[in-house]
Amino acid sequence: GFFEIGLRPWDFAAGELLVREAGGIVSDFTGGHNYMLTGNIVAGNPRVVKAMLANMRDELSDALKR
Repeated sequence: GFFEIGLRPWDFAAGELLVREAGGIVSDFTGGHNYMLTGNIVAGNPRVVKAMLANMRDELSDALKR
């Protein structure tokens, strides 16, 4: 899996396509789809992303959870 904070859409647009075409998922830190607006991204296969989000949830500041 992969996560990053504060990316611009052009930083991950091609990678998002590759992940989705390979059967993976891309989300923001809350598991939603606002990553284009926030620039905060989590990507990988569904099992890994679910585990990453569960582990990150308690460690993130409130500002990053939006």
